[in-house]
Amino acid sequence: MSLIKTNLKSDIVAGVVVSLIAIPLCLGIARASGMPPFSGMIAGIVGGIVIGYISKSPLSVSGPAAGLITIIATGISDMGIEGVLLASIIGGLFQISLYFFRAGGIAYYFPSRVIEGMLTAIGITIILKNLPVLLGFPQIMNNEAPVYYIQKVVSDMEDQINWIAMATGISALLAMIAWDKFKPQALKVFPGALIAVIVGIAGYGFSQTQTIGSFSSTDLVELPIIDSFSSFTHLFIFPDFGRILDSKVWVLGTTIGLVASIETLLTIEATDKIDPLKRVTPTNRELLAQGIGNSLSGLLGGLPVTSVIVRSKANIDAGGRTKTATITHGIILLLGILIIPQLLNMIPLSSLAAILVVTGYKLANPFLIKKGFSLSKHQWIPFVITIVAVLYTDLLRGVGLGMLAAIYFILRGNMKSCYDLYYELRDGKPFYHIELSQEISFLKKATMIKTLSRIPRNSQVIIDAKKTIYIDFDVLELIKEFKDTTAPFKNIQLELINFKEAYQIESKYGVQVQHLKPHKTSI
Repeated sequence: MSLIKTNLKSDIVAGVVVSLIAIPLCLGIARASGMPPFSGMIAGIVGGIVIGYISKSPLSVSGPAAGLITIIATGISDMGIEGVLLASIIGGLFQISLYFFRAGGIAYYFPSRVIEGMLTAIGITIILKNLPVLLGFPQIMNNEAPVYYIQKVVSDMEDQINWIAMATGISALLAMIAWDKFKPQALKVFPGALIAVIVGIAGYGFSQTQTIGSFSSTDLVELPIIDSFSSFTHLFIFPDFGRILDSKVWVLGTTIGLVASIETLLTIEATDKIDPLKRVTPTNRELLAQGIGNSLSGLLGGLPVTSVIVRSKANIDAGGRTKTATITHGIILLLGILIIPQLLNMIPLSSLAAILVVTGYKLANPFLIKKGFSLSKHQWIPFVITIVAVLYTDLLRGVGLGMLAAIYFILRGNMKSCYDLYYELRDGKPFYHIELSQEISFLKKATMIKTLSRIPRNSQVIIDAKKTIYIDFDVLELIKEFKDTTAPFKNIQLELINFKEAYQIESKYGVQVQHLKPHKTSI
């Protein structure tokens, strides 16, 4: 509670900044998904207030996510908006079931280099998708891979630039940089992002008094105007419970729940890594919060929600330190659509793009990328593969490919750490002492096969299990086959020593060795 009181002012300011970023994202993701704009706002409000209250994450901010656009758009074409809303409720219930099965710990099995690669790729993605908007080009909302997205923007650039939007975006960017570097100590509570919004509104006001150019409606935030209770209630859409037995709805609901859970857990892991106070979020509780939020959002006609790294990172950069910032952002979204939509609709998208470009740069910091390359190839190769794969595919596929690369090096390392091998000549004959490692899993079978097959004829061999706690059955069978078949055929004198009772393998061919002074080697 003391932390909340200490950071109350900065958390409220951070909540304001995050809400200004969240509004165009909520509206844009809804439009790209084929849902009404108000559905995106509902998701943002539920993600801020409801999930923010239930979750134990101090910094994570939830709302509609770009990673679900394709899934939702496909679902709408198959079963309509009402069917998708029902699937969202089912997806939320699926997440709640994961909470009861204590599945939140899955996030801890993602290697840190893959998480860092994901964050870097997200930062590059944010820059690629927002730099054109900052430079005055029309906003394109789609779920294409970042590389293909920017190619599409470049191909459509001819004669589309809005010079006043470009000037406003660049001014907002420069104002942010200058403010973060030179802001007075007395005004440190006001982040650069808020200054960028002020510059944006000023740019809009200036354009209204000049003839050099103007902002079109597509260059500005577009909130629905509510001027009566009737206009407010007509914005809601409700799920079609008559399709509760439709298998397509259940498949879509399970897909939403699974994808939203994975994205949330990855975001939570990433957010905890950049938390200035180094706190750890209870991931099972997060699944419960997300499940309740998704069920409620679907019930009210909103998009599915996940924890979103863009908003979470912006929250940290704006000075947010407790969940007060997240809840404040949700409240401001609610008040914004009810009270001041006209004011918010004066904010140019180019000034908000400037905020996101800075956020992306902080995620994809060149110094962190350089640090990633300074590590061993076992570390930087999964890091690079994750970045490239995310940029050319999407978040989940990219992380999946990065995981495969990391697993490959883990398996390779496991196979190499199967044993210690010592060698010397005894009476003119090769002598090998194979000291098995603590655990011999089936993953090390290939290495054992390779090693035993390379032992030359007429050798003396000791396989020593004094350090070993566990030996996989397949490896035991391999050693037994070597004892019974290969060793007699190649005239190898074999001694098996220190095998625990459960792993005893009788040896017919052996030589007692009293004193060993071998040298470590490899075959």
